[in-house]
Amino acid sequence: MATIRKRTLPSGKSVWQCDYRDGSGARRSKQFGLKKDADAFLSKARHEVGQGTHVADSQSVTVNEACKLWIERATNEGLERSTLDQYRQHSDLHIKPMLGAQKLSRLNGPAVQKFADDLAKTLSKAMVKKVLSSLSSIFAEAQRHGYSAINPVKTVKMRTNKRDVKKIEMPTKAELSAILKATPEQHKPLIWTAAFTGMRASELRGLSWDDVDLDAAVIHVKRRADKYNNISFPKSAAGTRDIPIAPSVVALLKAWKPQCPKGELNLVFPTGAGNVENHGNLLSRIFWPIQIAAGVSVKTKEVDQNGDPVMDAKYSLHALRHAAASLFIEQGMKPKRIQVLMGHSSIQMTFDTYGKLFPDEDDDASAVLAIENRLLSTS
Repeated sequence: MATIRKRTLPSGKSVWQCDYRDGSGARRSKQFGLKKDADAFLSKARHEVGQGTHVADSQSVTVNEACKLWIERATNEGLERSTLDQYRQHSDLHIKPMLGAQKLSRLNGPAVQKFADDLAKTLSKAMVKKVLSSLSSIFAEAQRHGYSAINPVKTVKMRTNKRDVKKIEMPTKAELSAILKATPEQHKPLIWTAAFTGMRASELRGLSWDDVDLDAAVIHVKRRADKYNNISFPKSAAGTRDIPIAPSVVALLKAWKPQCPKGELNLVFPTGAGNVENHGNLLSRIFWPIQIAAGVSVKTKEVDQNGDPVMDAKYSLHALRHAAASLFIEQGMKPKRIQVLMGHSSIQMTFDTYGKLFPDEDDDASAVLAIENRLLSTS
């Protein structure tokens, strides 16, 4: 039986105490300064007990403790080092400082919404979403242990504005052509493969000759290299895919294979010693100098010894991935096919990234023209 009674504490302070039994039958109590707060809590507790979701404050844990449980589980599951580092950053830099001392049972939707709104004052919306995703996983892990009744992160809404959509940074056709022409012979296999397949840099760095079928002109994407140069599987099932390669790329790879440095991993684009190439080296030693040589560059505030402005490359290696997707779309490939080739986990991700590149207006005009012709031809 649940009751509310007024109590006078030894200190002389008067409180309203809720007495009730939780889902396991254990007696619980909670005190409030105002009767209306006690009434509201008891009504909520009764509903949660009836639903089998109630967790008493005394049985809950703090966000700090929940973060520790979450990291421990992720570690035991053998997640990549880079993923664990990201989880720790979200936890240590954003979640713990703002919510760490609070118990999960006292965090509701409005409280988490305020947390998200406060984060948005200093972080990008993309980062806020990532931190909220981590917080949601923390609550989910706590629920598995019986420390939280709900996951309030699911009620949080993030406002989106078309002006907040980040413009895709990629070379124009003229810039891409200049980059390809300026690429030295020894780097053509890498740059051509990146530009014509849309593979991620991590996938290029982890690509093995075992996964390149030059006779069938297909690359089987099965692995990737993380930022610590460890080889692992793609992060999602969609990342494992087959990508057709152009004849020019086949020819370049065939010529490159006998010259390619040998190593235990049998990599297509390794270091001189046959090991996994560092992502930073691909940029600073290969792709950035190529762009500057091609004139695909921007002025910096620095000047050289002759007083001329120092030029900087315009694009990251990821820009070649976007350029490849743009060319796929231009050739009339359907969104679902683009999703497969790019290794996106959902069609929504494809539309979120490349939606503006699909020729909607042309499709609409063609559809209207077809309707008109069909109607007029029957009249």
